[in-house]
Amino acid sequence: MKKQILIIVLLLSFLVSSGHPWKPAHNVIIDTDCGLDDMRAITVLLASPDVNILGIIVSAGALSPYDGYKKMKSMLNSYHHEGIPVTINYNLRGLDLEFPSSVIWGDESNIRVPETNGFNKLCRNIVQNGTSGISFIALASLNSISELIGSGLFTSEHVAEIIWSNNSLSRLSGFNYNIDRRSANKILKGDIPVKTIGYPGDRTFYSESFINDLNKIKSGYTEKICSVMKNSPGIDSHDFAWQAADEMTAIYLHYPDLFLAENVKGHQFFKPGDSEELKNHFVKIISSETVSRNQVFKLIPTDTSFYQPDLQPFINDIISNHGRDEWECGVLTNEMHRHLGIYSIIGVKMGILAREYFHVGVDVMEVTSFAGSAPPLSCMNDGLQVSTGATTGHGLLNVTSEELSTRTDFTYNGVTIRIKLNEEVANKINEELKELNIVHGLDSDIYWELVRQRAILHWKNLSRYEIFNISDLEGR
Repeated sequence: MKKQILIIVLLLSFLVSSGHPWKPAHNVIIDTDCGLDDMRAITVLLASPDVNILGIIVSAGALSPYDGYKKMKSMLNSYHHEGIPVTINYNLRGLDLEFPSSVIWGDESNIRVPETNGFNKLCRNIVQNGTSGISFIALASLNSISELIGSGLFTSEHVAEIIWSNNSLSRLSGFNYNIDRRSANKILKGDIPVKTIGYPGDRTFYSESFINDLNKIKSGYTEKICSVMKNSPGIDSHDFAWQAADEMTAIYLHYPDLFLAENVKGHQFFKPGDSEELKNHFVKIISSETVSRNQVFKLIPTDTSFYQPDLQPFINDIISNHGRDEWECGVLTNEMHRHLGIYSIIGVKMGILAREYFHVGVDVMEVTSFAGSAPPLSCMNDGLQVSTGATTGHGLLNVTSEELSTRTDFTYNGVTIRIKLNEEVANKINEELKELNIVHGLDSDIYWELVRQRAILHWKNLSRYEIFNISDLEGR
């Protein structure tokens, strides 16, 4: 009997510690002054499926909040993460340092910068959504979090820890400390634990060999960092650009054991350990390998020999053009769908685009499809279910047959967007299917074979960033 009880206790403890298999372990708010190290740190956090970014505050520091906001929005837009809330803190004046100002994060044209502070409203919305256990990652001064705590908006019930990037506590100095000493001193004496993260002593963290290693990882995240490190004017003579600083907060969040904990005047200070180990884990995070994404398969193969002969010539192009996520979701969708169809692939592409927009994993968005329940349009629903995790079993998918359309509404944290297949692509697909039906009929084998061929070509050639229109409906 005692043995049985022990087994039950161990099983329960495992279930509690392992958590929900689809949910990120870390809910974070990022406060940034948009230096180059901030860009790299935030990019690393964006790459991790174990991090849920609730919002980003742009504060004064290396840049003014105004210029920093444009850089931040331009970078998120370039990653197709337009739905991550970004707000601004105008409380302090930035330094507008020449080199950080010159670094290109993305296309800043047509970006509208808020004229007033908005970070209190953003954090109020986060609290109202019931989010707790927040890690507040401060890559700038502690001005924002000081005001949020001082106003009573944030307490220890909401924020579990403040992870602050600052290279010194022993003399209470450092760039981020000096931006606003009063707020720093106040927060360091507060009730919420502050974990101050130092910088490695390696003055060439971003060595040529390390950048080459990053360049081998084919993703938009690594491409951004490598491009900036190779192409930014004046970077060769800017020593700090080759060092790591704010990036250490992202590594600490995932792998705190790589840091040496010190007690400095009653405060927690974490000194980075071996630089090579830090680089190895940096690569692991930015490769999105912090958690297992699958529940049954360890890995869905990319070796073409595993697949049907007619699909094999297209596999490498599909992965190269659209990424592994779309490939894997497409494979699972078509196995479930029991034939390789055009609209099921459209559903896959649409669902992944929505997840990228909000920067979320599966099983968190509410999805309303207007594709109805009659094929071929309704085949889109299977792609939506696999790519978003919003299945009928989870109760997150609603399918309506009113006003049949290729549009779908996606809701996350009270914000709803509508994604619709553009008319030109929709008309082309419908004409193809209509012509095949007239010539061959739905009951003929040749019809389904030709649909399969067209679906493979559309999978390869249609970019999810070009074939859909996105519009905000509510919640902003």
